[in-house]
Amino acid sequence: MVVTQENVAVNGGRRLSPREIADTLRDRIRSGDLKAGDRLPTQAELAEEFGVERGTVRQALRALQEDGLLSNVSKGSPPRIAEPAVASSGEPQPTMVGLAPRLTAAFAAPHVRVDAACLTAETLMLALSEPVRAIHEGRVHPQSIDVRILLPSREINLAFPISVEGGGDDEDPVHRRWLAQRNAQGHVLQHNLRALRTSHGIDVRVTFRALPFTPPVKLYLLNGTEALMAYYMVTRRAEDDPSGTLDMYDVLGTESLLFSFERQAGRRDAAFVEQSQLWFDALWETITTDLTLS
Repeated sequence: MVVTQENVAVNGGRRLSPREIADTLRDRIRSGDLKAGDRLPTQAELAEEFGVERGTVRQALRALQEDGLLSNVSKGSPPRIAEPAVASSGEPQPTMVGLAPRLTAAFAAPHVRVDAACLTAETLMLALSEPVRAIHEGRVHPQSIDVRILLPSREINLAFPISVEGGGDDEDPVHRRWLAQRNAQGHVLQHNLRALRTSHGIDVRVTFRALPFTPPVKLYLLNGTEALMAYYMVTRRAEDDPSGTLDMYDVLGTESLLFSFERQAGRRDAAFVEQSQLWFDALWETITTDLTLS
């Protein structure tokens, strides 16, 4: 399956990393698009799909192999999806989930509502490629899609990402890098969803508002029935930039473990979903401001 044009749109011209490719394939396995025993496409086909070199694909497959998700890994043929491991009785299992399959399930509703509070729109932008693909393939048929996103204002001094030496304002190259990513990812997300108006006649609304603070967690609310939350883990790292090497305190948002709370799962989960929605709505209607992506 070749989706090079979609890959460009989803990533705004930026090549995916091995980790991001592994996450996308991992979500396809979790959602059932790839089932136990299925062969993966060849490395050449995956490289063409994601618009990357074969070496990048090999690194992604190696990560999936280390996670026990692939079997029959050899140089002669593409690997197969491994049978799921049986958990030992009595051992508590993690409740982490992938955002893409949860979004795809949410898009099965006739009227989709997604609320998100996050540092950038990267994780949401990447994950939305799955339900958009499901719409194009005719697997889901929403009548309307309403997406509201809270992102930090460009006017504040961010807690992270920030240069180790300090800064956080418009003169800080780390801040400028974050702002460019925030705007580019938001534009791509908005474009990909609004394109569904023309292609499928879906009523789509995508709106942004600016937070006056740095969110310590990312939160996604799906149709008012599920809340998914992850902590931003701050780390020190360096990254090359046209302006030089950036030594920064940053978070790796796409690697954050996402925990799910469903309204139907019991009183505790239902209360978490309800309070999370009330928190989001209160921010949206009070201290946040209109955000226009530049």
